[in-house]
Amino acid sequence: MKKSYLTLIFATALLTACSTKVTNESKMAKMELTQEWDKVFQLSEKVNHRKVMFDTQYGFTLAADLYEPKESSEGKLAAIAVSGPFGATKEQSSGLYAMRMAERGFVTIAFDPSFTGESSGEPRRTASPDINTEDFMAAVDYLSTLPQVDPERIGIIGICGWGGIALNAAAADTRIKATVASTMYDMSRVSGNDYNDAFDIEEARHKNREMLSKQRLVDPMAMAGGVLDSVPWQAPQFVKDYHDYYKTSRGYHARSGNSNDGWRTIGTQAYANTRFLYYINEIRSAVMVMHGEDAHSRYFGEAAFHYMVEGKAEGYNTVVKPNPVPENKQLLIIPNASHTDLYDGGFTQPAGKGESKNLIPWDKLADFFNQYLIK
Repeated sequence: MKKSYLTLIFATALLTACSTKVTNESKMAKMELTQEWDKVFQLSEKVNHRKVMFDTQYGFTLAADLYEPKESSEGKLAAIAVSGPFGATKEQSSGLYAMRMAERGFVTIAFDPSFTGESSGEPRRTASPDINTEDFMAAVDYLSTLPQVDPERIGIIGICGWGGIALNAAAADTRIKATVASTMYDMSRVSGNDYNDAFDIEEARHKNREMLSKQRLVDPMAMAGGVLDSVPWQAPQFVKDYHDYYKTSRGYHARSGNSNDGWRTIGTQAYANTRFLYYINEIRSAVMVMHGEDAHSRYFGEAAFHYMVEGKAEGYNTVVKPNPVPENKQLLIIPNASHTDLYDGGFTQPAGKGESKNLIPWDKLADFFNQYLIK
């Protein structure tokens, strides 16, 4: 009787696995990914590139670009998953980061988050703290299955809003051995309190909640708009910087929300009522927070770093006993760099026309991952 019962369990599990495989393959077959090179940067001659897809635990299928070094040492390689900025696609900054790291010997993927770019999910351009954190962990799942990858040597890079999401993923997933948060936003903090915590009072937050609640009935599909098509001279410098990246040949892409009509107006409602970096002070793996000296968003990265290593920082409610800064935690401030300079190194030439400057320390990033993604 016991043997028959175990046989039944095994058969059921096998049928379930086969059914899931068929379902996934059918779903992937329906997703038609662009095969031509349509990035805002040129393909490096040092890497191989192909499109891939993988599923998340929420049932979404993510589209990604896989980059591999053409010349690599024998044995399995360390790997890195990259995403961001918030509202961008893998054809922009994240793809560049992934390619540059592949040039330096890593297997990398740059993926479109759920609801974004070529990935699945409806309604489009919706955000969720839970789903977005799972996107990173699903990328780690995928990299772990690749025959050329050592599953014990996987790191992640999050750019802009995805820098904060990367920290949240690193706090949740101990398979992530090294994390870089580049020019990061804390999306939960800025969504709830606005820039520089200008609305960090209950009355302001209530008005925002009231507006979003009404919007759900008026038009839940309304888009909030992306980066401005034209920027008035009196606009803050970071608004001008966003325009120079997303709205010019430097970084414009047709599938990018930031380059076009942005996010759903209620698309970040969940972020506004979440403080999702609560446990980053318990991250034991290596973390580098990299920010531009002149970035308007620098306070996000510095606050997250100090909370991570000391257990307290402005903008974070939890206070615990401070600890010495662990050797595997780093804060790297790039001189003379703005927020968007760390999207692509501060290019001012159109893609393929050369680079006027490069403020991203690619070799330092590679050294960081080489140090902590060790066997």
